Amino acid sequence: MTSASSLPHTIVIIGGVAGGMSAATRLRRIHESAEIIVIERGGAVSFANCGLPYHVGGVIPHRGSLVLQQPEQLKKRFNIDVHLRTEATAINRDARTVSVKNLETGETRDISYDALVLSPGSTPFRPPIPGVEEAHVLWNLDDMDRLIEAAETAQSAIVVGGGFIGLELAENLVHRGIKTTLVEALPQLMPTLDVEMAWPLVERARFRGLGVRLSAQVQAMTKDGVTLADGSTLDADLVVVAVGARPNVELAVESGLTMGEAGGVAVDDQQRTSDPHIWAVGDVAEKKRPHGHSLVPLAGLANRHGRLAADSIVGRPAKAVEAFGTSIVGFFGMAAASTGYTERVLAAQSRPMRIIHTHPINHAGYYPDAVQMAMKLIVDPETDAILGAQAVGEEGVDKRIDVIATAMAGGLTATDLMDLELSYAPQFASAKDPVNMLGYVNENRASGEPSVQWHEVENLLSAGWRLVDVRTDGEYARGAIPGSDLITLDELRDHVESFQGQKVIVTCRVGQRGHTAASILMQHGIEVANLDGGYLTWQMGTAATTQPELVGAA
Repeated sequence: MTSASSLPHTIVIIGGVAGGMSAATRLRRIHESAEIIVIERGGAVSFANCGLPYHVGGVIPHRGSLVLQQPEQLKKRFNIDVHLRTEATAINRDARTVSVKNLETGETRDISYDALVLSPGSTPFRPPIPGVEEAHVLWNLDDMDRLIEAAETAQSAIVVGGGFIGLELAENLVHRGIKTTLVEALPQLMPTLDVEMAWPLVERARFRGLGVRLSAQVQAMTKDGVTLADGSTLDADLVVVAVGARPNVELAVESGLTMGEAGGVAVDDQQRTSDPHIWAVGDVAEKKRPHGHSLVPLAGLANRHGRLAADSIVGRPAKAVEAFGTSIVGFFGMAAASTGYTERVLAAQSRPMRIIHTHPINHAGYYPDAVQMAMKLIVDPETDAILGAQAVGEEGVDKRIDVIATAMAGGLTATDLMDLELSYAPQFASAKDPVNMLGYVNENRASGEPSVQWHEVENLLSAGWRLVDVRTDGEYARGAIPGSDLITLDELRDHVESFQGQKVIVTCRVGQRGHTAASILMQHGIEVANLDGGYLTWQMGTAATTQPELVGAA
């Protein structure tokens, strides 16, 4: 650790949410004699911005619950000087000063620093379309207050954007009794998922009365609604734009700090920028990923890196690890979680992949109230490294994705998942946990069991492959893949001779009986592949890619 005499005395932090406040409070705990100054453009520091949609919907009833610390409390407990509604306008790196402006009085002044932490966060992106200024955004407490006031008299609403904030806000507007439509330019919700994994969210939205328009480009906005690229209009009393955010990198760019490949501030593994006296954390700082760098605007990473920067400032050992972008969103009782890369992103990079879909239940099936999940594991076929994972369901989703994210951080392979010793009791899990089952399936694939993906079936059938469904008569009658033949698993051995000389795809409901069928046919010398994830995965993927753009009523 740096000697007390050489520690920085005055530390200025630009941005008082998440990473900035984590840095400030950590610094005080380890450097009692420092002068710590926080500059915050908004009207509050240390507020729970992830909770904003839930106060709009009344799930969090008290506004004060979102404000974790007041400037007076921070001064009394941590001796931190917080300046609200004050904007940092320039950084003079040679003089080591920050120019600031009080947004209420217009007063300007310069503040000297020995160390500077950039944590200015992001600004909601407003697409450059006519009338966009008429729409609301939801990014801070002021935005929330304006939105709640408008919602008091609204009967209908449109939310533009199907990411985290869009989903959470749309759900909470429905909770308020407002007829709401979610409009998304992409052909799916939640870009952190692949298209087939995102489809259950659309189904849940439709079931709960939320209209969804996919592949819908908004061309113009007014106080009365939006106009789409196809010329159609959607009317509403309230329009909210939630299409992402842009990091506030202007100060960094203007002061000449080195920028990274993804457009954020380049930092080393101590969060230090190209200037040895300046650190950057949160949305503006690029994160090291397993393959390159990118912007990962997640609160957990911001808080972790704020603490790390504080340690670095006082000379404590500190090193940022790779970020996997582990995240989760709740939506009408469902959870959708992911970590690592999606198949879509890796395919764009021409990366080889082994894809595994499963549909386990959250705990032992004989224990009451078991519910099914959909899980996806993406594996490097050469190294067996876990590249990403996704899960969607009502219960148990967070637990499984967190286990996989931990395995990735620890350098475990996909096959290692089958040997993880995880807690088990009937009401919490199965003796073979869903994470273990992903490992088992991966080991089978790595050992040579061929599989095909849901989106490959049609082309393989056209190429002469035979599709055999090994489910029961009743299951087949309730829905089957067009072109498939029904031969139940229990009858399969009686038909082995009929498969000689053919290329066969076997399918069941989720892939487990298909694995058994494929094992039987392979041992009889028949070329066979199991449909990964079975009929359920095929159904999700097909529905997601063939449904009309309009889902639910506007």
